Amino acid sequence: MALVEARELTKVFRRPDKDPGLRGAVKHLFTRRFVDKTAVDHVDLTIEAGEAVAYVGPNGAGKSTTVKLLSGILVPTSGEVRIDGLSPQRDRMAVSHRIGVLFGQRTQLWWDLPVSESLAVLRDVYGVDHGTYRRRMARFEDVLELGEVLPVLGRKLSLGQRMRADLAAALLHAPPVVYLDEPTIGLDLAVKDRVREFFRTVRDEGTTVMLTSHDLGDIEGFCRRLVIIDEGRIIFDGDLEAVKDAFARERILNVQTETAAVLDDVRAALPGAQVTAGETPLQFSVRFDRFTMTAGHVVTALAPLANLVDFGVDEPSIEDVIRRVYSGELVLTP
Repeated sequence: MALVEARELTKVFRRPDKDPGLRGAVKHLFTRRFVDKTAVDHVDLTIEAGEAVAYVGPNGAGKSTTVKLLSGILVPTSGEVRIDGLSPQRDRMAVSHRIGVLFGQRTQLWWDLPVSESLAVLRDVYGVDHGTYRRRMARFEDVLELGEVLPVLGRKLSLGQRMRADLAAALLHAPPVVYLDEPTIGLDLAVKDRVREFFRTVRDEGTTVMLTSHDLGDIEGFCRRLVIIDEGRIIFDGDLEAVKDAFARERILNVQTETAAVLDDVRAALPGAQVTAGETPLQFSVRFDRFTMTAGHVVTALAPLANLVDFGVDEPSIEDVIRRVYSGELVLTP
């Protein structure tokens, strides 16, 4: 049985339909007009134990709403959710011990308490013994450098400091399921790399992770499965590498030569490829479809035309694919 299950999950928000200003507000008291906004639309999702799933989509697609439904913060309009067989809406206490949640735009720290006291309160709430608590805090210190923020009040933390403290708060009770909504927002590059490595360690230890992020660096090398949501509906659910293999067909061979090559001759030798001049006469690039030719074929065709000094192949990232999906250039089939 899957650890996280959602069946026909739907959330509809009612919003007042009123004119602006005081006059509109007074008029609304009598007309009482509302419009429905479907944030999550019949989502079916299952996540197996130990999986790391990337849940991505453009702003307003329904990512955070889905996480709130899966964690019990919101009640679905229709459909159901099961976490390890339990309903997060009805079995709140039991489910809260099984999940950890981090919202990049929200905090679970107490505003007027030092971070150390907020974490101590959470320790007692989740029933973590003091020995285990010290070991986990030592680990967080190693990865997140928490020492400098522990004595600071929650309201005085910078964004990056708060994110590091909230990460510790979400993982303090070692939950089997973790939802990470924009977990690296505000972190500098060095800390971001350590946090990503920490995520991989947590995943390898068997924790089930659902990650939403606009930073595709968080996803590559961590998640093996990609779910794309748009306008509340899942439009793709499949293997991350399979998406790149199926839709990221182009490769770019960057070439440096000893003597300047005649680009028209290169184009004639590589029909179907796109040849572009580089920053100097000794550099150029060849964009080709990997399903019609290989890098070896391109190099072989270039060898008689110029003395090759160096070359390298640029492969597209999953970010390229998702950007094209967002812009409507590419349609994925679920």
